[in-house]
Amino acid sequence: MKVRVDEAACIGCGVCESLCPDVFKLGDDGKAKVLQPETELDCAKDAADSCPTGAIAIEE
Repeated sequence: MKVRVDEAACIGCGVCESLCPDVFKLGDDGKAKVLQPETELDCAKDAADSCPTGAIAIEE
């Protein structure tokens, strides 16, 4: 699946990084960055579902 983060919508809460640190990391600007734009890790879906602003998009 493909993973994207809408940095304009991201508030930098860090839930994605805490749920799926192999795929997401908070950058120096406090916004989530995608470390693996293509992954099969289910935690990426969990992070997308848990994002309070819906900034994470998953394409399967």
